[in-house]
Amino acid sequence: MEYLALAAAMLLFVIVIFVREAVQAGNRKKRFIQSLYDNFGMPPGRKYTPENSAHIPGYYQRHKEEGQLDDITWNDLNMDEIFRRINDTHSATGEEYLYYLLRTGRSRDWLEHFEEMAGWFSEHADERVQIQFLMSELGYTGKYSLYDYIENLDYLGERSNVRHHLANALYVPLLILIPFQLPMALMGMAVLSVYQIVSYFKDKREMEPYITSFAYVTRLLEIGEKIGRMELPVCAGELSDMRSCIQSLKGVRSGSFWVFSAGSSKTGGNPLEVIMDYIRMIFHVDLIIFNKMLRQLRRHVAETDALISRAGLLEAAVSVATFRASLKNGWCVPELLDSGLQIVIEGGYHPLLEQPVKNSICAERGVLLTGSNASGKSTFLKMVAVNAILAQTIHTCTADVYRAPLFAVYSSMALRDDISGGESYYIVEIKALKRILDAVSEEKRVLCFVDEVLRGTNTVERIAASTQILRSLAGRQVLCFAATHDIELAELLREDFDNYHFEEEIRDGDISFEYRLLTGKSTTRNAIRLLEMMGYAPEVTESAMESAQRFLDSGIWQT
Repeated sequence: MEYLALAAAMLLFVIVIFVREAVQAGNRKKRFIQSLYDNFGMPPGRKYTPENSAHIPGYYQRHKEEGQLDDITWNDLNMDEIFRRINDTHSATGEEYLYYLLRTGRSRDWLEHFEEMAGWFSEHADERVQIQFLMSELGYTGKYSLYDYIENLDYLGERSNVRHHLANALYVPLLILIPFQLPMALMGMAVLSVYQIVSYFKDKREMEPYITSFAYVTRLLEIGEKIGRMELPVCAGELSDMRSCIQSLKGVRSGSFWVFSAGSSKTGGNPLEVIMDYIRMIFHVDLIIFNKMLRQLRRHVAETDALISRAGLLEAAVSVATFRASLKNGWCVPELLDSGLQIVIEGGYHPLLEQPVKNSICAERGVLLTGSNASGKSTFLKMVAVNAILAQTIHTCTADVYRAPLFAVYSSMALRDDISGGESYYIVEIKALKRILDAVSEEKRVLCFVDEVLRGTNTVERIAASTQILRSLAGRQVLCFAATHDIELAELLREDFDNYHFEEEIRDGDISFEYRLLTGKSTTRNAIRLLEMMGYAPEVTESAMESAQRFLDSGIWQT
């Protein structure tokens, strides 16, 4: 009776622990789901580190297409920061697809379908939260993209199970031998088991780096099945594709429990898990199943990619719906034109500014921006460029009105010396400009942005070369927005570019900026005045001011 009572007490203790864990897990799930409802329309709060963001370009790097946003433009426009502002995904799949989406312009038909998805998720909170929750269960792949692992499957070579099956088959005659030669049978089984255990750890080391990716694929299949059972009429095509891919990949999941539960006894000490570990080591169960999974995955890489794409698209659409709701300064669905070069923006602002000054423009030919330092020229260029990119990728603009055709977008703005490549700023700059000129020669519709063209060389050659470069970017199939401090360009390019400017106001020894776009060329200068306000000696600032004025009056520099 005492033993029965002890056993009952132990069983009761296990049940209590199990129930407590189940209740706590249920409460965590409820809190997380409620937070998804509560945080809709809030800017993402995720913290990024080199470790948790290294995988983000993975999908994009394996799906390069003509016309994608190049690295220079992406970096010029701080698109990493804009991606982080938009990114409210909860899985590596959704995160990587959203990054790819922001670098890949789409057709009007595709964008109209994406608009239906994002709009639908905006209005259907329960389904939106369910997608977010399911994708959070899918989770992340760690430092590396799933594609890093898929690409490296070939390094494993052809892995046959013949050796494992032959070794396991040897246990049969040894078992038969037990009634007749027990010592010999036991000795044979012991030797065979030692051999199996030793060879197990060698094969296990080769297999282990791929466990994370295989586990992610099986979770993706499980999550895909759950999403496929949802009622999402706006995503019927995506759900049908997912179900088809899952059917093709069902062999990947068969027996996967043996692979992914291996080694858990090292931390938990569960007697059942210890027994299962010995079964794995002696009979190579997980190695055999892993090799089967490997063959299946190799055969169905295309289906795996398609499943990732569809699941990623759904979560990206949810993330865009959340992004739209978080834009307290307003947003609009772009009107994408079939032809022409006109771009119309009303009430446009940069998405990273919390209290922006909105600006409007209607441009049918090149735009030349002049103005003093820090007056808003570069921010305005980035506002137009970013809105053009968002219009063509996530069908969302931070403006009251956006109307334009589809463009290939290029920039030459925030360039630096290439120290590792041994190239000066000027060489880097002319290479960046050349790629834009090459794009124009391909006769596709181009929208380009140039900030301080050829700033890396002397004044005379800069103005002469800048005039010809910008003139070559006027007309045809290109719309160019350029900013410059060289007022001379406004006059030299008056036949090809419309002039706009920003200006400042200096009052009581202080300088303020309105950040309002004004027509015409700039008539103010503040570089020398800023030296004065920063405490430079009067003999420096006054002499500089007099010298500048003499040049403006006579066109001749005098010392």
